[in-house]
Amino acid sequence: MARVVAFIPDLLFGSGVVGALQAAGHEVVLAGDGGAVSRELPGADLLIVDLTADVTQRIETARSARVPKLAFYSHVDTDVRDAAEAAGFDRVVPRSRMAREGAALVERLLPR
Repeated sequence: MARVVAFIPDLLFGSGVVGALQAAGHEVVLAGDGGAVSRELPGADLLIVDLTADVTQRIETARSARVPKLAFYSHVDTDVRDAAEAAGFDRVVPRSRMAREGAALVERLLPR
């Protein structure tokens, strides 16, 4: 079981991600802002970041995290994907893929 911090201010989408990860056996903390991410990150095994709004601020919040980082973005914003990859995110996927495969994506990023 991993401890996952999810920086997903959209509560509806975030609750779906949390539910899928909890069903897979993970402990998940849903953080709605950068301050909550900073407080919850110590002891986390992975960070998930929603890049569908406030992209620059969210990338900066996650940049220094010393855990694997998974981000998702709107499929039409390829510049956002490129910025997240350049910032060092381990995996950047469209929002639709996160909705379908969130738990599997997390499993692939966790250390064995």
